Amino acid sequence: MPTTVRTDPSRVLSPVLPAYDRGATSYDSRTGLFASYRRRLVDLLPLRAGDVVLDVGCGTGLCFARIEERIGPGGRIVGVDSAPRMLDLAAKRAAAHGWHNVLGIEAPAAEAELPTVDHVLFCAVHDVLQSPAALDNVLAAVRPGGTVAAGGGKWAPGWALAVNAAVFALHAPYVTSLQGFGRPWALLAERVPDLAVQEVAMGGGYLARGRLPA
Repeated sequence: MPTTVRTDPSRVLSPVLPAYDRGATSYDSRTGLFASYRRRLVDLLPLRAGDVVLDVGCGTGLCFARIEERIGPGGRIVGVDSAPRMLDLAAKRAAAHGWHNVLGIEAPAAEAELPTVDHVLFCAVHDVLQSPAALDNVLAAVRPGGTVAAGGGKWAPGWALAVNAAVFALHAPYVTSLQGFGRPWALLAERVPDLAVQEVAMGGGYLARGRLPA
């Protein structure tokens, strides 16, 4: 069975958005149209057998399968999420597939105690990318020369009204604020100097990849 490290129940954490709590069971279906972008995002990481991958805001574990294909049973996935119901679904996904190399950590990204990893994945975690404390804590766990991949939604150009309406409808339930939605990767780029960004989904999304200094 995969292992999950739970938050100390005596601690008071920030409330979890309803979409990650009561809406956890519908998350996969509501975001299913973007499965191809998740695969493309994982494929930006130069994964090899035996690597350790940190999946920040892993949710229900939708990126796990693609990662597992490439790291094999000798590798390890560390999934961090502050939403207990999402993490429970991720653990069930791992158990159903027999992935015994998954560690779930229930904690905010800014406070999680993380092992050293080879790569880090930020998939549709806008709030994390807007938090300097979260980014600093996560990136401190990546070995020198490790790689980073990030992707999610963003505002398209102002004239693309239909695209932006769709972006808002999809992403608004999953973020506490749309601040920084024009360039969601901006704080990450300050910490990963060679971050390369590609816009996708008619400008309503992005994929980014970079490497930490060796």
